[in-house]
Amino acid sequence: MLQIHTPAPDFTLKDSFGNDVALHDFKGKKVILYFYPKDNTPGCTKQACSYKNQYEAYKNLDVIVIGISKDSVASHKKFMEKYELPFILLSDPETQVIQQYDVWHEKTMAGRRYMGVVRSTYVIDENGIIISAREKVNPEKDPLIVLDLLQSVEM
Repeated sequence: MLQIHTPAPDFTLKDSFGNDVALHDFKGKKVILYFYPKDNTPGCTKQACSYKNQYEAYKNLDVIVIGISKDSVASHKKFMEKYELPFILLSDPETQVIQQYDVWHEKTMAGRRYMGVVRSTYVIDENGIIISAREKVNPEKDPLIVLDLLQSVEM
């Protein structure tokens, strides 16, 4: 994980419509940057829908929500449409940003080792500084924990 109180690395990736989206586009706003393993899997769907359920609260705080996985632009588009996700999903098929944010690690499932995304969430402030970094987050609880953090920062 990257350390809090350090600058968040800038990047540009394609969104679910094929448009370029750069982190610096959101300078002056807080950004939730969450990394997840794969569209349409049970945990990732729970996490995305939980972010969707909290989206109005994030909007009221003027916070941008961005999910990143190595899925394709087309996969993201279908995932967004299927679950009516109101936030940005970015495609990182080459894992450049995923690795830059140190969330690409060896994992084990059923005795098989492979490289994959560790479900992680960063909160970045208006000046591009990481103010929260959490890994191995609970897919359903993560959006609520992040919202609590942001509401406490707002006070």
